[in-house]
Amino acid sequence: MASIPAPVSLPSPVTWWQNPKTRARLIAAAVLAAAYLLGLAYGSWTRVCAGEHCPSISRLIGTGDNVQMQTSKVFAADGRLISELGLERRTVLPLTEIPLPVRQAFVATEDKRFYSHHGIDYWRILGAIKNDVLSMGFAQGFSTITMQLARNIFPEEISREKTLTRKLKEARVAVEIERNFPKDTILQLYLNQINLGAGAHGVEAAAQIYFGKHARQLNVAEAATLAALPKLPAFYNPRTHPERNVRRRNVVLELMRDQGFLAPEECELWQAYPLVLTTNRTNYGDVAPYFVEWLRSTQLDARFGRDLYEGGLRIYTTLDLEMQEAAERALQSQLDAIEAGVYSNGKFPGRTTYREYIESSKASGEDHGLYTPYLQGALVALEASTGYIRAMIGGRDFDDSKYNRATQAIRQPGSTFKPFVYSAAVRAGHPVTEILDDSPLNPPVIQLDSTLWQPKDDDDTTLGMIPMREALYLSRNLATIKLGMGLGQETVIGEARRYGITTPLPPYPSIHIGAKGVKPMEMIAAYTAFATLGTRSEPIGILRVEDRQGNILWKSEPRRDEVMDPEHTWLMVDMMKDVIRRGTAFTAVWKAGFTLPAAGKTGTTDDYTDAWFIGYTPELVAGMWVGYDIQQRILEHNAGGGRIVAPAWTAFMRDVYDRRPPPPDWERPDSLITREVDWSNGYLATAFCPQDVRHWDWFYPGTEPSQACPVHTPFNIGVSP
Repeated sequence: MASIPAPVSLPSPVTWWQNPKTRARLIAAAVLAAAYLLGLAYGSWTRVCAGEHCPSISRLIGTGDNVQMQTSKVFAADGRLISELGLERRTVLPLTEIPLPVRQAFVATEDKRFYSHHGIDYWRILGAIKNDVLSMGFAQGFSTITMQLARNIFPEEISREKTLTRKLKEARVAVEIERNFPKDTILQLYLNQINLGAGAHGVEAAAQIYFGKHARQLNVAEAATLAALPKLPAFYNPRTHPERNVRRRNVVLELMRDQGFLAPEECELWQAYPLVLTTNRTNYGDVAPYFVEWLRSTQLDARFGRDLYEGGLRIYTTLDLEMQEAAERALQSQLDAIEAGVYSNGKFPGRTTYREYIESSKASGEDHGLYTPYLQGALVALEASTGYIRAMIGGRDFDDSKYNRATQAIRQPGSTFKPFVYSAAVRAGHPVTEILDDSPLNPPVIQLDSTLWQPKDDDDTTLGMIPMREALYLSRNLATIKLGMGLGQETVIGEARRYGITTPLPPYPSIHIGAKGVKPMEMIAAYTAFATLGTRSEPIGILRVEDRQGNILWKSEPRRDEVMDPEHTWLMVDMMKDVIRRGTAFTAVWKAGFTLPAAGKTGTTDDYTDAWFIGYTPELVAGMWVGYDIQQRILEHNAGGGRIVAPAWTAFMRDVYDRRPPPPDWERPDSLITREVDWSNGYLATAFCPQDVRHWDWFYPGTEPSQACPVHTPFNIGVSP
């Protein structure tokens, strides 16, 4: 039997990693790969900023928080904020004025190892790489607070695209910042710089915009609300997306709890806190936008240039917030009433109302440019003695049209121009009882185009011979034209110039009834000369401008020009009082219950394209204009300023004087004398003149009538002349 050979033991196989040669090769390859990667990383790190491609933090060193751009703040006369000027709305605070919960909320959310790293959080980088690999994209970033600060401080040098180059630049600049600034300074810079949506940069601006309070007044929930924003400011905006913000806010509160900043029960308490946002529009910077833009474009921009938008200037204005709001209420209510047909038998014929226009433009998305097709209005209120602008409305909707009708428009003033004619007459020694001829021009005036001009009054009537006082308060065109022609066109133009009218006024009889355009601001300011008994005040909108440290850079001084002596001006004021007491504004003002010392003048153009009322007390001058940007009729019939504008003036003035003492009446100069006059002929009244034509009136010495009435005698008592 053959023997079975013993089994042969084969050598055990050698695995590839046990092979010394293979292992050596692999280790060498790994070392080379690591060296290559390290070299690549080092090269990228050193080369990314080559050629000055990275910003230099020398701009930060030695300047601290002054490197941060701040908007210039515009304040009302009482110190309340009304607007900000600049690309980034920001108010820089020292870290000591930023409450601890705000600091903790941002650190917990944006960079929990902020106080332990040196600009780069390597643990966070590893976590980001892991998540990006799993998501097969660039899903998660790893920016620290210092890196975010670098990106926000130097937006031009460090783009916002999600690229490795940008991250390397951020990291390089962040390391440099950490080497040169302590952590608290970095956090302070960050909390004053970060974009928090709605135009707010930094926690103070955001606290004002969203909550209407200073950052130091924020509670824990409000602090978490702001800390929820840096990730996606528009997406988590609490005003436009409150539900999203609350969800994100509660995540922030949980992060604060996890890091020991809040106890669990505190976290639950603040998570239940309601989101309460401010409704005060002063926090949005949209108060008196026409006024603010007028200041910016005409006075501030040329004087301060770039500092106006980046230097954090403080601009203190003359605006009275309560008056501004009262003006807006009064004018808007009146324009709505006109469009509702209150003054045209319930109809608004052939017109697009403002509401209809806005709804149609929103639907179409159209840009309607400078001028608008709907009814517009403007208002300026001035403190008479100083010219301080207390309220200004340049149009109905600043967002729709930034054209300022109070300061940029040139409109026919209509009968509001007539006081200049009567002022020239009073200055020349004409008594207020002088008899004027209110009858058609004979012959008619030949115009420059060789056509005949035959003006008439709105009611198409004539009154014959009437005293000058009555011609003014009833706003008679024919009597005024004849008075102006008698004085001479150049005399009337010179008088208007004394009152501050600068627009061209051709020497033609139609100027006497306001046929040539003027600037509404100049027209309204002219009436300060009446309110002050002879001194015109130049409109002023700015009290002073300070830098961010409170140093005064510029201060305005009131400018006043003597126009006429108090005696002659008082006579003008007394005649203009009659406009309210018994003239064209009687129904809208005196009869409506405003019986405080006041005077004024209505104005309407012949074709109803412009309607005015400029009225004043001894303290305040307010003028209103209503019309269309494009020359159209305001209404089809009877659209006089006393009817469709004066009611708004009354509403405004009543609102103003409900909050302040009544004004004192004008003090009559002692030199004026009084006489009883027969108004039908201008002579001294006698016992034989009918009672209804006998009136006491005031005269500048030497202009009073000296001859007794020769018309009414014992032989014709009661007989009309």
